[in-house]
Amino acid sequence: MDELTKKALNYHELDGKPGKLAIIATKPCGTAQELSLAYTPGVAKPVLAISEDSENAYKYTSRGNLVAVVSNGSAILGLGNLGALASKPVMEGKAVLFKRFADVDVFDIELDTADPDKIIDIVKIMEPTFGGINLEDIKAPECFRIEQELIKKCKIPVFHDDQHGTAIICTAGIINAAEVAGKTLGSMRVVFNGAGAAGITCARMFVSAGVKRENIVICDSKGVIFKGRKEGMNPQKEEFATSRPERTLTEAIKGVDAFIGLSVPDCVSPEMLLSMADSPIVFAMCNPNPEINYELAVATRSDVIMATGRSDYPNQINNVLGFPFIFRGALDVRAKTISEGMKMAAALSLAKLAKEPVPESVKLAYGGQNFSFGKDYIVPKVFDPRVIEYEAVAVARKACEEGLAGKPIDDWEAYRKTLVERMAPFWEK
Repeated sequence: MDELTKKALNYHELDGKPGKLAIIATKPCGTAQELSLAYTPGVAKPVLAISEDSENAYKYTSRGNLVAVVSNGSAILGLGNLGALASKPVMEGKAVLFKRFADVDVFDIELDTADPDKIIDIVKIMEPTFGGINLEDIKAPECFRIEQELIKKCKIPVFHDDQHGTAIICTAGIINAAEVAGKTLGSMRVVFNGAGAAGITCARMFVSAGVKRENIVICDSKGVIFKGRKEGMNPQKEEFATSRPERTLTEAIKGVDAFIGLSVPDCVSPEMLLSMADSPIVFAMCNPNPEINYELAVATRSDVIMATGRSDYPNQINNVLGFPFIFRGALDVRAKTISEGMKMAAALSLAKLAKEPVPESVKLAYGGQNFSFGKDYIVPKVFDPRVIEYEAVAVARKACEEGLAGKPIDDWEAYRKTLVERMAPFWEK
């Protein structure tokens, strides 16, 4: 058993309390009077109030701050289809991050089925319990249909984080990386390796940000996705099928400005990196081993702007920069959905924050490192307490602008202050 395995397993069973979650009551229940209010007969009063007006559920229950993290374990991290039960540590971990970074409560829901229709039906049936649904680790292409059907059927936000969380942070990163490299999104050529949920959705969001669709080539395990290809295709891949002549990743990467990896370790060689354009942008996000080793990449090209999915290298593209704050903003204005505009607002807010001076507290959290906007700092750090101010506000504001908010906000500075105050106890620990 290696050292990481020992530490991880010990962490998850620490102090004889297996797992990472517990339920804590938010109201006192230490007297007969309090018991009569928490349950019968007092509990009948909010029941009647909700039956008269469903909006009262947000006033008298925890629904407005409660998200379901739902998975069937068919695409767990980089581990693959290991089933619903094996996905539970990841879903509990997701709940911890929701709470730690945005004070959002979570129930993790693991569904033992591969049937997309059953997942859709079950989640829809559970809608009254929650203020939002976070789909997680459900394999492509089923994940696309599951999310779209639930968005249609539900009146609360539904968000597949493997798609949109990755895309949002990647888009923030590519906006800033392009600026550092002196490139414009409209002129950049980009190659993706990986055509699953994250790869396809990242490509879509890059197009929304300004990258031209004809300048994008996507590769999967069978090579370049091209027009007329029959093997291993689906509607999502067809969307990005190219007319270019390249058929392999080695051919496709020549002369491109950016490589976005959401695939397998060590698929990019030094020779491939050398064949890219000046100031190449490389997002090698396979975890824990990236598409090209960080040290090897920077030794091969001093002008490379490199990001990975790892916390021990610069520019970590980490979904935790997205989902807690996106749901915080959406829940706070009681958004009906999380729109494309809200997602882009989240990405732009992160890109903007990365250009601001970094507080000393953030530097201390990372061992005294100095951070300033440039090739080694294109996205904010996870332990920057300002992320919630920038991102949750941006998401909530866009929901209000688009008419998606059931509870619009008028005073944005007051809202920003409430977020800072709400999260202060978490940062003081």
